[in-house]
Amino acid sequence: MLTSISESDRQASVRYFDGHYETLVSGAYVVCAATDRKIPIEALRYWSVDLQEAYYDAAASQARMAKRVQEQT
Repeated sequence: MLTSISESDRQASVRYFDGHYETLVSGAYVVCAATDRKIPIEALRYWSVDLQEAYYDAAASQARMAKRVQEQT
């Protein structure tokens, strides 16, 4: 039996830019790169343009950047 996934259950595909983002595939949320938590699209405030990643909050963003710096050393 085939079931359709409603937009409210689907992860969005997003391209991040400075100060805004573009939704490529509509969905209800994106996943935080640092915490794996779902971020509702309407609550999306933090992301990396360079890494094309979303973050749940400022603390998650900071933790991800610190990990990236550590990986590069």
